[in-house]
Amino acid sequence: MEVISARRSFICDTGVWADRTTLHEAASHGRALQLQQLVESGVSVNTVTVDNITPLHEACIQAHPNCARLLLEAGAQVDVRTIHGSTPLCNACASGSLECAKLLLAYGAKVNPSLTALTASPLHEACIRGDVDIVRLMIANGANLEAYDVHFGPPLHIACAKGHVDCVRELLNAGANVNSVKFHETALHHAARAERTDLIELLVEFGGNVYASDNLGKRPLDYSAPGSPSEARLELYEGTPLGLQQLCRICVRRMLGTAAQKVIGQLDISHRIRSFLQHCDCPASLLMDV
Repeated sequence: MEVISARRSFICDTGVWADRTTLHEAASHGRALQLQQLVESGVSVNTVTVDNITPLHEACIQAHPNCARLLLEAGAQVDVRTIHGSTPLCNACASGSLECAKLLLAYGAKVNPSLTALTASPLHEACIRGDVDIVRLMIANGANLEAYDVHFGPPLHIACAKGHVDCVRELLNAGANVNSVKFHETALHHAARAERTDLIELLVEFGGNVYASDNLGKRPLDYSAPGSPSEARLELYEGTPLGLQQLCRICVRRMLGTAAQKVIGQLDISHRIRSFLQHCDCPASLLMDV
């Protein structure tokens, strides 16, 4: 179905899009019955506002899956973008609506829409919110783990900056590059700045480089508060080399990249060794009796 303007008014010779319609309001407030009546009366489901926002955008950002389903069944464009570049899937991830996200993907929504200077990917939005279920869903549907946003860098960076350790773990287990950079800044810099020792430990377990310098020449340690637990942990890591088991695991995972989980799962090896290679929260002590 064609995207059309809601109403059009004219200022001199310049046409301008009208603002929100009754259809937008119904979708935004989750009024499924009213929405259905409007659709049945012939109102276009692809009506847009001045910012190119459709009723489907409204339904998804407000987490109303029933309204989103009605709109999609009536022919709403699944990947239409706002003036800032956001798709309905971006909105669903930003609102934390797993149902809307699944529905949009079932209707063919792109999990990797092209990024603009004003928008983030659906995976970025899920990481900002810290919704691990949606992060997992995006990854399972082929989300680009290294999608680069001009503000946040890759998804791993924003997940660390926000302190969402479960999302960070999902990204790393899926094969995200632990040492990806934005202006030479790594995820470890974010974890140190946030004073999150749990994130620091996790990143180092996956091969995070504690000696990496950003564009100011500062290491992660330089962003930790003096006398803090994160400073003590980073000093320990800087002064203590990784063990052979850890180095082997990092090497295997780095070579396999995003295929690590699948390939390691097919290896004819001990369950404990497989778990150690697949999940870096598996204690190395489990291997002592293998």
